[in-house]
Amino acid sequence: MTRGQPRRSQRSRLLAAALALAAMLFALLAVPSAAGAANTATVYYRASTSWTTVNIHYAPDGASWTAVPGVAMATACDGWRSYTIDLGSAAGAQVVFNNGSGTWDNNNYANYRVGTGRTTIANGAVTANAADPCAPVEPDTEAPSAPQGVTATVNATTVILSWTAATDDTAVTGYRLTRTSAEGTVTRTTASTKFTDGNLSPHTAYSYTVQAYDAAGNLSAASAPAAATTGEAPPAAAGGEMLGGDPRQDPIYFAMTARFYDGDESNNRGGAKHETSGNAGYDDPMFRGDFSGLIDRLDYIKGLGFSAVWITPVVLNRSDYDYHGYHGYDFYEIDARLESDGASYQDLIDTAHAKGMKIYQDVVFNHSSRWGAEGLETPTVYGVQDSQWADFYDTYNPDFTYDGLSVEPNSGRSHYNGDLWSTAEPAGNTCRNWGVFSGKYSAEGWKVYNCQWPSATSGMFSAEHYHQCWIGNWEGEDARSCWLHEDLADFNTENAEVQDYLIGAYKQYIDMGVDGFRVDTAVHIPRVTWNRVFLPALQEHLEAKYGAEKAKDFYIFGEVAAFVHDRWNRGSVNHSAQFYTWQERREYSADDVTAALEQYNWENTQGTENQPTSTNAFLDGNTYHEPDYSAFSGMNIIDMRMHMNFGEAGNAFYNGKDSDPWVNDATFNAVYVDSHDYGPNKSGNRYSGGTDAWAENMNLMWTFRGVPTLYYGSEIEFQAGAKIDCGPTCPLDTTGRAYFGDHLEGTLEVSDFGQVDSATGAIATTLDQPLVQHLQRLNEIRRAVPALSMGQYSTEGISGGIAFKRRYTDATTDSFALVAITSNATFSGIPNGTYTDAVTGASTTVTNGTLTATVSGKGDMAVWVLDTALTDAPGQVGTAGPYL
Repeated sequence: MTRGQPRRSQRSRLLAAALALAAMLFALLAVPSAAGAANTATVYYRASTSWTTVNIHYAPDGASWTAVPGVAMATACDGWRSYTIDLGSAAGAQVVFNNGSGTWDNNNYANYRVGTGRTTIANGAVTANAADPCAPVEPDTEAPSAPQGVTATVNATTVILSWTAATDDTAVTGYRLTRTSAEGTVTRTTASTKFTDGNLSPHTAYSYTVQAYDAAGNLSAASAPAAATTGEAPPAAAGGEMLGGDPRQDPIYFAMTARFYDGDESNNRGGAKHETSGNAGYDDPMFRGDFSGLIDRLDYIKGLGFSAVWITPVVLNRSDYDYHGYHGYDFYEIDARLESDGASYQDLIDTAHAKGMKIYQDVVFNHSSRWGAEGLETPTVYGVQDSQWADFYDTYNPDFTYDGLSVEPNSGRSHYNGDLWSTAEPAGNTCRNWGVFSGKYSAEGWKVYNCQWPSATSGMFSAEHYHQCWIGNWEGEDARSCWLHEDLADFNTENAEVQDYLIGAYKQYIDMGVDGFRVDTAVHIPRVTWNRVFLPALQEHLEAKYGAEKAKDFYIFGEVAAFVHDRWNRGSVNHSAQFYTWQERREYSADDVTAALEQYNWENTQGTENQPTSTNAFLDGNTYHEPDYSAFSGMNIIDMRMHMNFGEAGNAFYNGKDSDPWVNDATFNAVYVDSHDYGPNKSGNRYSGGTDAWAENMNLMWTFRGVPTLYYGSEIEFQAGAKIDCGPTCPLDTTGRAYFGDHLEGTLEVSDFGQVDSATGAIATTLDQPLVQHLQRLNEIRRAVPALSMGQYSTEGISGGIAFKRRYTDATTDSFALVAITSNATFSGIPNGTYTDAVTGASTTVTNGTLTATVSGKGDMAVWVLDTALTDAPGQVGTAGPYL
């Protein structure tokens, strides 16, 4: 061995040591330190079952958002998606989620907040430093405790049950009630500790037991039984019968009952917002008009020439600002703020019928008030009653029942009862983060607590009866299965108990003799649910009461709101009005929730080019043909496309024609210019195009296909240009929902539709307005020419502006008319014969199949009517007025 060898070995050892040290340092650098690990956020998200893709869109504090739609989340385990965010130096991040198809969960526009570590987000609940939701867990085998203190209170044939909340090692998710009697055994479930069992047999003994269950399905022992014997059945309403007759012959006057005419000041109520809204300064309580006022002024509506009145919902409402009727609380009770002695809802229906007028009731299937629905489910608490809110909510009075009208004796007011308010978290509370300051403040500057106001995702309402999400995409599936607004608690309309509750309620109004239903927010319920559940149930009840033929005269027209100028609502067939006039084209699963998803996805796949069409509204040349209603759903529609395009009559005409082939029968469309919600072009203001434009619009509405519908006061351009609705943030007197009664004071004598014999006072001034006289004449002409109300139409062989021909034929009628509005038009290829203009009385004989109509300008029109073997032309109808 040489002397240099030891030195080489030493160098080798030093080199090896250096390499080892470098490797160790590299390894240390490659593995995140404890501090580095803390700079990540792992998010677990439980998405809607209808989402096949889940994206997370996020922004670490101080950093930019990811590009839309974000990053795909991986499936972590059944029902959960996960993603780890590199926070860098940030302490947390804002996150939102979407399904890649335009539907978002953005925490009701507030975004979600996550910090370092593991966070779970499910149904709106955010849990920081959460346990791994996908970690194996021991099965839950422990059942809840048995419910205690079950009591049963009898009210006629209704039993009201209550009990003390059960406890569980995890959480009680619901209760199963078992009712036994000589009639058999029936079970029901509820998430509440109260249950109302209604419509029972009179003088019958019932026994009830209650069991609690948890999410694992563990069922407690049964409670001690509670016995109840029902009493006498409540007296049945006297009831009535609808008038019947083709609804296309009845022009509609739309009156907001509480804002039309005050016949009884004793039922006026200003509500909780009377002062802050500014209504007090105008001495204008929100509930002002009533059935007494409507009954008193039915002759005014008849004097205009209308034979149908659409009124806002009549059921008992409950909210801060519920005069409009769309915050239903008890669907089986009439709101006491509308009725008076001798002026009940039944009295209104009967009085209208005696005058030959129909009543169309506005109905809501989609949602209840934010206080829930009495008889189905009402939340037990909202939140903390602290000193700031002390004067806003009442102390609970167990002896007081809310009816909207009665004054609670302790507080001296009737706005609320206070039973939904508490100073301590109540037993059995299901609302998450109860009593925790939300970080938000009311308009008054008061702290708002979690659960103080309703929320789809708080757990306040049961998933059994109510949906658990907010709408994120108005053309997405969630628009049919999530909440519109915090004041509109969205029913789970695919639940059998909800369906039975609503069907039972609206059957009773059919039994009272109403003539039709205007269906609010129809688009927010899947069409398959309408077609399989609600519409068949109503039709079955109508046929049982009236027989199959007369039952067809019950007019159902739905609000399928589409605020666009297109044929299809932003390309979505499921959210387009005409779609709801058709039956389903295939079978779906028996389960209603599954069927709703299947129908939505299948019809979206079919797209706009593979939807059914109809010729029911169209002439075959000049010939009327028998309509084919074999595929009709049973629901007609408000003509949203014409409504949106009524900035001018020509636009409404051409857009309406464009959609008509995809409507089952557009001659049944309800057609209006503006309403209590919107003006044309989704304007928030009442129509203000001027008197001439109104006259032109009316000419089209009263002669073209569809049922002309007028919002109250439009006959005098009432509140033209005013903002239609601003909620309780401004006085009603300044809006398009102002009180109309001041224009209706005075005396009035009416002998027939459109025939006013005498009038004095303010109502005489109202009736002397040019559009009123124009309306009266239009209604006369429409009644005299059946083709204008029930006829099919065509624009073939016609040159000119707004022009069309219409014909209606049955065993005793053959009515054929040529209509030209605003400008001249030439009609070619028409039947020869004698034609008379119903406007001027002029007559001409056609021998070459051609007629030219001369029209002088906006507000004028010609209606040339053919003498046929079955129906003579009526000659000049009515007397010349300001426009005709």
